[in-house]
Amino acid sequence: MSSLVVRRLLIDLEAPFERRWNGGDAFRTAFFNALSMSFPIGEQFFIDSLKSGVKTMPEAQRASFETEVQGFIGQEATHRRIHSLFNDQLARQGYTNTWEPRARERIARLNAIKDPRHAVAATAATEHFTAILAEHLLSHPQSLEGAEPRLHTMWLWHACEEAEHRSVAFDVYRALGGSEQWRRRWMRLVTLHFTTDVLRQTVRNLWHDGELLRWRTLKSAASFFFGEHGLVRHTFAPWRDYFKPSFHPQQQGGELAERWLAENDGTAFRPV
Repeated sequence: MSSLVVRRLLIDLEAPFERRWNGGDAFRTAFFNALSMSFPIGEQFFIDSLKSGVKTMPEAQRASFETEVQGFIGQEATHRRIHSLFNDQLARQGYTNTWEPRARERIARLNAIKDPRHAVAATAATEHFTAILAEHLLSHPQSLEGAEPRLHTMWLWHACEEAEHRSVAFDVYRALGGSEQWRRRWMRLVTLHFTTDVLRQTVRNLWHDGELLRWRTLKSAASFFFGEHGLVRHTFAPWRDYFKPSFHPQQQGGELAERWLAENDGTAFRPV
């Protein structure tokens, strides 16, 4: 395992940003806003899940994961803080986060299960989901074309760190003796909830802006999901790979993230 670096993002999120910060495109802005609304509670769940899972390991095994898990926690805690600042700006613009209450209820039900491997499995599945979204963002810059520079940096930094720590929860789950059946089952559940929730929140954001049923919005959505650089078109295969018995997250690379982090060290961020 490699050591994960905790970084301080060098942007100011206290200053307001434009309502359609993503290239003036209502749909792309609403979609990324929706994603951000899920992050603070989601990142905290990931942190808590890995902490609980690692605690159940024998001491010698726990020591082998300690450095990597601490790096994971540090990165996720930073993501939680940054997106909380971003979401505060969205709240000032009048948006309502309806995703977080639903996520909070599901997390409470999941935490009631005594076996911590289920929470770790859900974390591993979600981390794979965010990693393939991150890889798409890095390889298809059209998703953030024309975005406000501060926010463009924020999303690429977050994407790179998601790619960087994509294996941690997966490796912890395997070390805990989690079954392949439950690993795949949790991916199906996470896929159902994640896709449903992000679409519901995107629709609500667009409704708030009066952009929901406009032709330009529908056209942008169709292109974003199914066009030449479409999200669904390019992420389905790596999503499906998760169900292979031989799958490991490191099989899907991360070179683009490594390159961006190397090129922007000291300008977009610096190590804590």
